[in-house]
Amino acid sequence: MITLVPARSALVLVDLMDRIVALPVEPRPGSEVLAAGVGLARRFRAAGARVVAVRVERPNVDTQPPGSDLAADVAAVADRVVVKRTIGGFHGTGLHEVLQGYGVDTLVFAGIATNLGVESTARAAADLGYELVFVEDAMAALTAEEHRAAVELDLPRFGSVVAADAVKLG
Repeated sequence: MITLVPARSALVLVDLMDRIVALPVEPRPGSEVLAAGVGLARRFRAAGARVVAVRVERPNVDTQPPGSDLAADVAAVADRVVVKRTIGGFHGTGLHEVLQGYGVDTLVFAGIATNLGVESTARAAADLGYELVFVEDAMAALTAEEHRAAVELDLPRFGSVVAADAVKLG
């Protein structure tokens, strides 16, 4: 069980865009990751905690691929949207400044892909001194092995890996 202070916590939803949610990801389909992320976001918002959505855009192209906007349910619950052009969500995006403006020191992560966008963003967050929580059942990767390696080997070195129902606000 992890109990968070809502005023000092933010949920960071990584790459929950239609084209990424539709990818064949494991150990659960993108639709389940999306539903879990939106469920967390609603809980965070109800408790007065912030929700930041991070989405990727391909650099140096005139038009983004179809499905590059956030999933509609994510856009509806996000306090702020940050656009990244690298794997991680901090480089050149203003994410750190947004979080500092909110007074946040604890980040809770969900999204796709566990070992790419989520982990890269989390590594930068750890370097910046944030406390980190990873919601295992609100993430997926391109393979179950990549997801498992991230949640069992890498992410525990940066923070706590928990299930969605173990995250308490208040």
